[in-house]
Amino acid sequence: MLTLSSPSIHILKLCVGCDSVEALADWQKQRIAAGHALIHTTRQTPRRDGFGEGSSLYWVMGGFVRVRQRIVALHEIRGADGIMRCGFELDPQLVPTEPVPRRAFQGWRYLPASEAPRDLIAGATVEEGAMPPEMRAALAELALI
Repeated sequence: MLTLSSPSIHILKLCVGCDSVEALADWQKQRIAAGHALIHTTRQTPRRDGFGEGSSLYWVMGGFVRVRQRIVALHEIRGADGIMRCGFELDPQLVPTEPVPRRAFQGWRYLPASEAPRDLIAGATVEEGAMPPEMRAALAELALI
């Protein structure tokens, strides 16, 4: 296991296979119930110094950053092919964020703290379907939301 220091660095990742926060939560609950740790494995290991207890993985769903999970630890994982990979061990708590538009990309990206979306107010939920994603994207592109 790689150790975490005190500062925080955030990661941005597409949530492939889940199109809503609820779908991600259900999938992760099933993994936990089956006795699996919440570890997201990637091909590339982050090289920047500063992963700390405040570091989070921000999930992009349907073209928007929608939710984040705190990164608990980084693990070195050897794949069946013998190649070393990085595993982001995630806190099971999903924290809804303000929806921020993001275009598709491959792999993961560093997310500067200054660009990280704010958490929604405690107890608030993301209203799936309150506004179609295409409409929200168009309004965001016009800087109306």
